[in-house]
Amino acid sequence: MMHEHGILRHAAQRLLGVLPTMLLLITVVFFLVRVAPGGPFDSEKALPPEIQANLEAKYHLDEPLIQQYFRYLGQILVLDFGPSFQYKDWTVNELIAEGFPVSLTVGGLAMVLAFLVGTMIGITAAMKQNTPVDYSTMGFAMLGISIPNFVVAPLLILVFAVYAGWLPAGGWDWSVQRMVLPVITLALPMIAYVARLTRGSMIEVLHSNFIRTARAKGLPEKTVIRRHALKPAMLPVISFMGPATAGLITGSVVIERIYAIPGLGSYFVTGALNRDYTLVMGVVIFYGLLIILLNFIVDLLYAWLNPKIRYDEEY
Repeated sequence: MMHEHGILRHAAQRLLGVLPTMLLLITVVFFLVRVAPGGPFDSEKALPPEIQANLEAKYHLDEPLIQQYFRYLGQILVLDFGPSFQYKDWTVNELIAEGFPVSLTVGGLAMVLAFLVGTMIGITAAMKQNTPVDYSTMGFAMLGISIPNFVVAPLLILVFAVYAGWLPAGGWDWSVQRMVLPVITLALPMIAYVARLTRGSMIEVLHSNFIRTARAKGLPEKTVIRRHALKPAMLPVISFMGPATAGLITGSVVIERIYAIPGLGSYFVTGALNRDYTLVMGVVIFYGLLIILLNFIVDLLYAWLNPKIRYDEEY
């Protein structure tokens, strides 16, 4: 009970720590975006001065920078990221609501696939340590880490879409067929990372004293793995999956471009290229909140998986 109470107190402290972190993130991003060369209304053909002035007045870009900053902070307090400068008649909130479910679906499915396949491969390699099975699986894992996504994606399209004709080459309509190739492309390197982490952690756990004790009691090997070794072996994997999941969900820019997926990453790249201040800041802030939330969940899972971790004062 005291351990659970300590976890709840730690969770409250972490949530309070979100505020200064987000304030620092908003401040840094706001001023970095504004000092970058160019502006949201720059183009090859210069606008007439009066039109330029009207546009800047409409979006409050004619105000002093510090005044713009505090105006933006006031908008963030009510979760309003403002209008997009480049997507006419769209707010940043609407663009995030449009793109995030797509990125969440593709990235989430990729991480689930990576976790299931990667842990299975890692456990198998650890159980067969220093055998051909171990060497071959880890060799494939290194291959998965070494080959970048932008190389894997065209190869998968060539094999399964162009030659075999089994799957569409790109586009998005929420069908399973459209999801298969981008999900597999995103999952492959994550499978390799998860497999290597699981193997290393499982080997360390299998050489622990409590595992030797469990084996000495005559328990079957499968029971030893399932009841005693699996939980502690998953701790490094759980720690890795928090930021990795956030990265997959919002950082799959190349994959979204290759497969023509209208996700959050595509909006971010377009906003950055066009100096769409509000869109870039909105996506970065949203991404920061997502990382903080996922790391918070990982902290709670970590404490649940490892009872030795105590957050109460008596530890």
